[in-house]
Amino acid sequence: MQLALTTIEELGASLIAVTPETPDNSLSTREKNDLAFEVLSDSGNAVARQFGIVYQIPEDLRPIYKGFGIDLPAANGDETFELPIPATYVIDTDRTIRMAFADADYTKRLDPEKIIECLRSMARDSAHS
Repeated sequence: MQLALTTIEELGASLIAVTPETPDNSLSTREKNDLAFEVLSDSGNAVARQFGIVYQIPEDLRPIYKGFGIDLPAANGDETFELPIPATYVIDTDRTIRMAFADADYTKRLDPEKIIECLRSMARDSAHS
């Protein structure tokens, strides 16, 4: 997404990431990955819950996460062991969702070019209005 940021902004859009991490941890994520877009904290997965994409890490997988050095309670500031399914939304200025992508397989992400195509289509539609 970082590589597509310039084109996204040239098309008049903003790129925002939303994470259940605490504000301090989301800032660290932004700095650690040298991201030039906003990374917002969604405490308690409130926004993700509204989109219906929250799931709980099963008890038997929690030690595995810990073994990989992933401390969800510390990162997210709660003991819920909840995460959002990775999702991407293109939301118009009137709050209409123009494109949505979510996949329980966290390795599958929306190709940034699809976002750019959607934004270009939106720009063409508004030019014809």
